[in-house]
Amino acid sequence: MTDAVLTEVTDGIAVITINRPGSRNAVNGEVARGIAAAVDELDTRNDVRVLVLTGAGGTFCAGMDLKGFLAGDAPVVAGRGFAGITERPPAKPVIAAVEGYALAGGFEIVMSCDLVVAAEGAKFGLPEVRRGLVAGAGGLLRLPRRIPYHLAMEIVLTGEHFPAAQLAEAGLVNRVVPDGEAIAAARELAQRVALGAPLALAASKRVVVESEDWDSAEAFTRQGEIIGPVFASADAMEGAVAFAEKRAAARPGGPGTTGLARQSPSTMAAAVAWGSGGGVEWCCLRQCGGWNFPGCLAGGRAGLARGR
Repeated sequence: MTDAVLTEVTDGIAVITINRPGSRNAVNGEVARGIAAAVDELDTRNDVRVLVLTGAGGTFCAGMDLKGFLAGDAPVVAGRGFAGITERPPAKPVIAAVEGYALAGGFEIVMSCDLVVAAEGAKFGLPEVRRGLVAGAGGLLRLPRRIPYHLAMEIVLTGEHFPAAQLAEAGLVNRVVPDGEAIAAARELAQRVALGAPLALAASKRVVVESEDWDSAEAFTRQGEIIGPVFASADAMEGAVAFAEKRAAARPGGPGTTGLARQSPSTMAAAVAWGSGGGVEWCCLRQCGGWNFPGCLAGGRAGLARGR
């Protein structure tokens, strides 16, 4: 990480800040490498559930640093693309918190995020055509899939700035908040997302993102390959037990502590069915790697195996 990109982790939420306010947070090579390094690290940390991406100094990002580009400073990272994020975003959910301008590559960074919180005064646009350039960091690919075709074409072809309220009406922005409150609102939204189990969040995001190009004949098969491990996870069993006990699910960590359980799907299904019936007892075999679930040895109820 460098001074051009700052990271902060609090209560399972990681905030990544582009820190070049004097250049309106324009992306140079240092920023791109910093974001890529932050994403690589945070995607593997068990104490991080959700990422928030923002800019320092009241501006999200004005796009590529053109002076750096002309000097040969490429703002891309192999495998992750422009700004270290647009071609391969994080596996974990990421929220853009936008104040001020999100233009050109800055807007393309926003579109690589899963949720968008914007201040009332925020402006978005793809002005590349007015500079003899093309929005090649995902803008032309993602924008017409997020909003109506003709509005997307107006944004692309005019290169003009568009207000947050208009893009919220079109469905591109999730929340519009008073100026200066984007990061706080993004944190609040992140806290709500973080209530989900890590494996379920990552799998759900992956299916939504990847299924756009799936053939209908293979869609459920490919979905099953992604979500199957989730149903065999300790997260899933804890969720079922918590539901039966009318309490919040315990989520002590991320992927590293919410691994696959050792029970077969039929055994888990029986446990869930029995637990949902209201009688919850705890097993002592710890076949689930330390995550208890109801019914393992509970008098043979629901036909669960006793195997040690």
